[in-house]
Amino acid sequence: MIERMEFLNITGPKDDIDRIIETYISKYDFQLENALSELKNVKELHAFNESNPYKDILARSQELKEYFKDTGLHTNRHMSIEEADKITRSISDKVYSLSQKKSELESELAGYEEKLKNVHYFIGLDYDTEKILHFKYVNFRFGSMPTEYYEKFMTFVYESIDTIFYKAREIDDKVWGVYFVPDAISEQIDAIYASMHFERFFLPDEYHGTPEYSSAKLQEKIKELQDNILNIDNKILSVLENSREDFLLANQVLYRFNKVFEVRKYAAATRDNRKDKKVFYIICGWLKKDDAEKLAKELENEPSTFCLAERNLSKISSTPPIKLKNNALFKPYEMFVEMYGLPNYKEFDPTILIALTYSVLFGFMFGDVGQGLVLLILGSIIAHKKKSRLAAIIARCGFFSTIFGFLFGSIFGFEDIIQPLWVRPAKAMTALPVIGNLNTVFVVTITLGMFIIILMMILSILTKLRFNEPGEALFDANGVAGLVFYASALITIILFMTGNHMPATIVLFIMFVLPLILIFLKEPLSAVLERKKVHLEGGVGMFILQGFFELFEVLLSYFSNSLSFVRVGAFAVSHAAMMEVVLMLSGVESGNINWIVVVLGNIFVMGMEGLIVGIQVLRLEYYELFSRFYTGDGREFKPYS
Repeated sequence: MIERMEFLNITGPKDDIDRIIETYISKYDFQLENALSELKNVKELHAFNESNPYKDILARSQELKEYFKDTGLHTNRHMSIEEADKITRSISDKVYSLSQKKSELESELAGYEEKLKNVHYFIGLDYDTEKILHFKYVNFRFGSMPTEYYEKFMTFVYESIDTIFYKAREIDDKVWGVYFVPDAISEQIDAIYASMHFERFFLPDEYHGTPEYSSAKLQEKIKELQDNILNIDNKILSVLENSREDFLLANQVLYRFNKVFEVRKYAAATRDNRKDKKVFYIICGWLKKDDAEKLAKELENEPSTFCLAERNLSKISSTPPIKLKNNALFKPYEMFVEMYGLPNYKEFDPTILIALTYSVLFGFMFGDVGQGLVLLILGSIIAHKKKSRLAAIIARCGFFSTIFGFLFGSIFGFEDIIQPLWVRPAKAMTALPVIGNLNTVFVVTITLGMFIIILMMILSILTKLRFNEPGEALFDANGVAGLVFYASALITIILFMTGNHMPATIVLFIMFVLPLILIFLKEPLSAVLERKKVHLEGGVGMFILQGFFELFEVLLSYFSNSLSFVRVGAFAVSHAAMMEVVLMLSGVESGNINWIVVVLGNIFVMGMEGLIVGIQVLRLEYYELFSRFYTGDGREFKPYS
């Protein structure tokens, strides 16, 4: 069901707004609405434009809080916002000098790490880097080239030019090294290396000894800096730990007051045009009806604060937010409703409907005692430990799969252990007039689907009446006219298939022809019923032509929607057939059963077919059920707290 919502307007002296929010409003789930938007017809209102005094100090507090591994706090002690501000600033000042030193060391550390990265590429070079960097008559180029070009260069080019290439390392398909060339021919040799995709790397003039020696020294310096930074962190943590309870409590108070102050961006205030005129705030928004009544009762004790409930929702610009309320058995299925879209405030909550139909149809398509129990047990365990709604749905579907497993006489695919309480899906046949023999589960699922469609049409009619759309409720394909036609078709089919007499001609006319005429004339009849001007766009001829094709589409959709439920029976049959294949591969017929094949086959079927069945049932829910009566355009209830 949908929680009943109530819209409250709360007003009082502007100077008292923080206390009222902190003392009363913050205790409830209150979805705030912009008061200026809701009260746009009220003159002399303006927005609060004060800057948040808690924002900066809270940011400093949150930054320091990251040093704590455990931020849990259990205390009943009260702390004022002034005390929280003072404590936080005092601790922050103590930490500030240490943080400054830490920042300097981190900057220095980053520089040394960059140097280590640069020299890392040339560790294989067994020559003093400092001497190379000071050559005067021989040019040098540090850099890299792709491995494939290096091999071509060494094979076809290297011996024919005046250069020395010293390979240092090979990393990620690149050869790193340095080449030397006489200054007089450096431009020509540089061009040859460039054609080999050689990329220069400029090594800074600050290394001593071989790259390996420089690397070791840099690593020592980096380790020293890391130890110094860790030491500072420990000093900061020591300062914080000495005031742990005070700091964490102050953080909570600052966070709460920051949230309280942020409420002002939703509030409005009256203008202070005269010095003797008091300024009032106005806060408005949605609460659950029970919470709204409790809050209003509490505010009665505040002589300067007034709380008014708006009973006429048509005067409110915002639509009521949606909060679903279902018991624990059906609550996990709210996930499927949210995926499609929350219901409009005037609609029915389809959670219970989807819970029952989804579970039953899944069980029908996946009927097996053993596999159903596995889904039930595993789903329940995961749902309990991980609080997963999907796992809870799987557990419930497993329960219905177990029930249908008993009806079909199947346990882990074996059909000779228990007798079916109803039929074997792959073998049961029913003789029908004209059609001949047809699988029994196909007949049952189509009939079941038609009854479900009729139920959806009834819900559609009730929904249209709630939305005050009598024309749609009476003459739509999912309205009364469509219901009469479709229900008549179902009754006629049942009478014919069971060998009973058909209704008289006049009854058939009322049952079939009259509803189709009403559906054909839906637009003009709805306009007359709702006292609107009848307007046939394109003229009478175009209306008749368009209406004919729309009516044909309606009839086609009735037929296709009914046949959609054949898939329920088809999956029940295919499930039994797949398990027959698994048992055949395991050697059941020969009497020499390979239990590993049986187990793996069951796991495969449960995984693959379970996923497919779950998706197919959800498709039926959305396209054959929801599309008939449900809009799903509601907005989620998001309380500010």
